[in-house]
Amino acid sequence: MNKPAERLYNGIIKENPTFVLMLGMCPTLAVTTSAVNGAGMGLTTTVILVLSNMMISMLRKVIPDRVRIPAYIVVVATFVTLVQFLLQAYIPTLNDALGIYIPLIVVNCIILGRAESYASKNGVFLSMFDGIGMGLGFTVGLTLIGVFRELLGNGTIFNIKVLPDSYEPIVIFVLAPGAFFVLAFLVAVQNKVKNRKQTEHSVMATCDTGCAGCASIGICNGHIETGKQEEE
Repeated sequence: MNKPAERLYNGIIKENPTFVLMLGMCPTLAVTTSAVNGAGMGLTTTVILVLSNMMISMLRKVIPDRVRIPAYIVVVATFVTLVQFLLQAYIPTLNDALGIYIPLIVVNCIILGRAESYASKNGVFLSMFDGIGMGLGFTVGLTLIGVFRELLGNGTIFNIKVLPDSYEPIVIFVLAPGAFFVLAFLVAVQNKVKNRKQTEHSVMATCDTGCAGCASIGICNGHIETGKQEEE
């Protein structure tokens, strides 16, 4: 998987850092009280991830192997500091909402993990797309969690009133336990869809290779009959 499109697909779908790899759980659970905070944290991390991936890829043949982790942290910390200054100057409300979790991006396992496993072994161009894919996957995850928590806890999405005034907000969803409930629900839905697709692919593969006398013959026949009905 060393093509730009494959790197994007890998980060957003196949190895989504929030719902598949379960990385970066501290900001995922802490700042997603609203969709705006989730999207803001995700995009901030994406910018830092892309820049650090590119820089580490450019320096991969220069950084000694024995000090690579401290070197990665210095690179990431530099970009985190620059991005935080920009947020303080131009988006102070978002900076205040994210608080301490912006400096903590320095030790975010997603960024250090991609630096160690991909950027340090591949070229700048692919490392950039790897950072974009992983960053967008992280952004999608945080934004989805923020949307559900904000909708159920406040009746709004991106601070826009969605539910009627008669709706009684479920306050627990904007508190710490609500983050666990929403994350667990979304992961369960994703696993359900993934397992269903894997089962369908497995059955179809068995049908294609022949399943006379096997336990799946009834399922295969069902697929065949369904196909005939659709043709008719």
